[in-house]
Amino acid sequence: MGSGLEVAVFGAYGHTGRFVVAQLRERGFVPVLSGRDADKLKVLASESGLDDRPASVDDPASLDRALAGAAAVINCAGPFATTAAPLIEAALRAGIPYVDVAAEIEANVDTFTHFADRARAAGAVIVPAMAFYGGLGDLLTTAAMGDWTAADEAHIAYGLSSWHPTPGTRTAGAVSRQRRGGGRVVYRNGRLEHRHDNPPTLEWLFPEPMGRRAVIGEFTMTDVVTVPSHLPIPEVRTYMTLEAARDVSAPDTPTPTAADESGRSEQSFLVDVVVRSGGSERRAVAKGQDIYAVTAPLVVEAVDRIVTGRTRTVGVASAGEIFDAPDFLRALSPHISLDLRQ
Repeated sequence: MGSGLEVAVFGAYGHTGRFVVAQLRERGFVPVLSGRDADKLKVLASESGLDDRPASVDDPASLDRALAGAAAVINCAGPFATTAAPLIEAALRAGIPYVDVAAEIEANVDTFTHFADRARAAGAVIVPAMAFYGGLGDLLTTAAMGDWTAADEAHIAYGLSSWHPTPGTRTAGAVSRQRRGGGRVVYRNGRLEHRHDNPPTLEWLFPEPMGRRAVIGEFTMTDVVTVPSHLPIPEVRTYMTLEAARDVSAPDTPTPTAADESGRSEQSFLVDVVVRSGGSERRAVAKGQDIYAVTAPLVVEAVDRIVTGRTRTVGVASAGEIFDAPDFLRALSPHISLDLRQ
C-alpha cells in the first residue's frame, strides 16, 4: 500500500485524473494535485483537502515545484504529444518514476524513441500508456503468451457497449489525426504503416454474453506500440465494436455520465485477446465497467509496484515488460474479471 507516499498527479482535475486521485487515496498514497488550470485545481483542492501545485509544461521550474518531494508522477493530461516530454524531463530531474495514461499512438512512439537510452542509462522507470488502451491490452497479450517467446499474430478486440468520449479524448484524437495527415496507422510486418483507405468492417465472435458482433477492423489503438515494444509479434491488430466506433466518431456524442456513487458510467467493456503461433492459439479475456474509471486502478497498481520494487526492468517499458502480467491482472480482480485460456 501507499504508506503515505506523495504521488503527483498532473491533470488531476480531468475526468480520468479524478478517478486516479480517488484510487491513490484508497490505496494509501497522498495525491499532490497539479495541472495547467489553477482555478480548477483550487476547486479540487478545496473539495479534497489536498495540496495543489499549478504547473505548466512551458515552465520547467513550475514542474519541478509540482514534483518536489513526490515518490512518482502520474500524467493524466492530454494531449500527451504536448505534455509527456516535459513531464518526463521533470521526472528525470527529480529522480522519480513517470507513468502516464496516454492513448495517443504517436506520443507513445515518441516516448520510446526519445527517452529509452537516457532512462536506461539513468536507471529510471518510465511507463507510458499505463491505461485501458495500451496497458491492459499489453498485459493481457503478455499473459496469454505464457511460455511462448514469440508469436505470429496478436489480435486485441474491444467490445464496448458504447463510448462517450471525454473532451480530452476528442482533443487527443484530433492531434493524432493531424500528425498522421488524416490517415490511419496499422502494425504489419513488424512495423507501423500509414494508410489512407477506410478500415474494413468485420465480425468478431466475443465470449458470452457479448457474442458475435460487427467490428471495425484495423481500428488501431496504442497496443500496436506497447505490445511490439517487448514481444516479437510481427502482426498486431486491434478491433472496435461498430457501435462504440460510431459513438466516438460522432461530433454530438455526449460526455460520460455518472451512474453510481464512484462516478463510473454504465459503459461495459470486454477485451478479447487472441495470440497465434503456428497452428496454436491462446486467449485472454477481461471484462469490466467504464474504460476511464478502470484506468485508475491500472495506473495506481503500476505506481505501487514501481515504488515497492516489484519490477523487472528499468528504462522506458510497457506494462507487460516491466510487470509480472498474470500477477498484475489478478491484483485487479476487484475491478475486472479475468479469463486466461492457454
